[in-house]
Amino acid sequence: MPELYQSDVLIIGSGIAGATAALELADQDVNVLLITRAEEPQESNTFYAQGGIIYQGESDSPEALAQDLFKAGVNYNNPTAVKLLANEGPSLVKRILIDKLNVPFDREPNGSFSLIQEGAHSSRRILHTTDITGKAIEIELIRAVKVHPRVTILTGHTSIDLITPSHHSSDPNYMYAPQSCVGAYALNQETGEVVRCLAKFTLLATGGLGNIFLKSSNPSGARGDGLAMAYRANARVTNAEFVQFHPTTFHHRHAPNFLISEAVRGAGAILLDAKGNPFMERFSPVWKDLAPRDIVARSIHMIMLEQDVGNVYLDLASYMAPHKIKDHFPTIYEQLISYGVDITTEPIPVVPAAHYSVGGVWVDDWGRTTISQLYAAGEVSCTGLHGANRLGSASLLEGLVWGQRVAQHIKQHLSEVELLHENIIPRWQLADGHLPDLALIQQDMSSIQHIMWNYVGLIRTPKRLKRAWNELRSLEFQIEEFYRETRITDSLIGLRNAVRSALIITTAAWTNKKSIGCHYLE
Repeated sequence: MPELYQSDVLIIGSGIAGATAALELADQDVNVLLITRAEEPQESNTFYAQGGIIYQGESDSPEALAQDLFKAGVNYNNPTAVKLLANEGPSLVKRILIDKLNVPFDREPNGSFSLIQEGAHSSRRILHTTDITGKAIEIELIRAVKVHPRVTILTGHTSIDLITPSHHSSDPNYMYAPQSCVGAYALNQETGEVVRCLAKFTLLATGGLGNIFLKSSNPSGARGDGLAMAYRANARVTNAEFVQFHPTTFHHRHAPNFLISEAVRGAGAILLDAKGNPFMERFSPVWKDLAPRDIVARSIHMIMLEQDVGNVYLDLASYMAPHKIKDHFPTIYEQLISYGVDITTEPIPVVPAAHYSVGGVWVDDWGRTTISQLYAAGEVSCTGLHGANRLGSASLLEGLVWGQRVAQHIKQHLSEVELLHENIIPRWQLADGHLPDLALIQQDMSSIQHIMWNYVGLIRTPKRLKRAWNELRSLEFQIEEFYRETRITDSLIGLRNAVRSALIITTAAWTNKKSIGCHYLE
């Protein structure tokens, strides 16, 4: 297999942001190399997004959407990003997802789109495909990308580090040049070899980092790879303290933290405490069960502490007919029935879990980072759209909008950049050491997850953050030593990125002394 890949654009990550950018660029005759650590390109955070994507409802407007984004984000939002998404988002959903890809969004009997309302939204504007909206979008995007002659897909390739000539070049003169990115080193998981992926422009679209926490709704690959790589390359990172916890994931001793979509509460479900009493009016008299996610998640956490219980309950059965539940939420119904919970007759045991990284690699309105020729889009980036707390169903739309904007900007500037000659960037030097001990990796990852959950979770205190920072710094030192002495594997790369991402979040949380949105300080 080749040791070197060269293309106009390298895209790391295959979710909605990366796949949209790949398709938009390829349609303009730009050669794209898309790499993903997963064995199947559709495996991404997008694939597991249940709820929906923001569109436009009756009597809706860009101004109304902008107002909802600001309210949910506690007015911490970037006004430019909010205006861009509110004005461009719905038309891109129509052009790319509806007209071009024919994503099978649910419709009413009269043929119009079935739109639902979610927490902190002022109207029904959410497009959905039952409870597998992200999966439906991702399948159609990857189907189009796979058959495009201008796109090469490398699966099972884990990005190790971004290639910056000022750091990696064999020519010392590049040390004095402005910082730029010309691609990435990536591990071929099958062969254990490291390949060079060189490109004129690179897009980071690696998704989130939920799995650095003990409880998470994210797939296993969400461990902060892109954030850590960008940080090591010296890219600016911002708002990292804002990690959104989804209020409702399925709580079962033998089950993973399966997401119970916000659309369930949008359909009328009510949260109940261990005694069967509703409690959200106490914490949010106006929004009640449809309050922003940070409020709902903290309210659940408070009730669990007060009653000394491991979960609360979400009651849909009392508010929706059984056949409608099965029609609207077939995936959730089937998943939970396999664990003996019938959501048509009984409430669902739920707990909050780490769900979405609101902050990330700083980008401008075109997705440009502070490193020349390096872009970021989707959850790994921070456009400022979400402020201090993300509005439900805004993430898929943000990935679509900025994936398209990155593609547009790269195409406009492609002729201005020359591909760096391969001789300037040396091959990766593999360590001669043995393969890492999986037990050590698993123990270290478990330590990171427990530290983040207990000290940097839903409710933070200065003492907890100080303890987390000290323990993570010590752990990172040991992991870096481990990393340099052994042969690299996907799990070792992930561990290294996880501890760095954990430190980025903890440091940001310690620095921000103001309790706001997802960042809640006691």
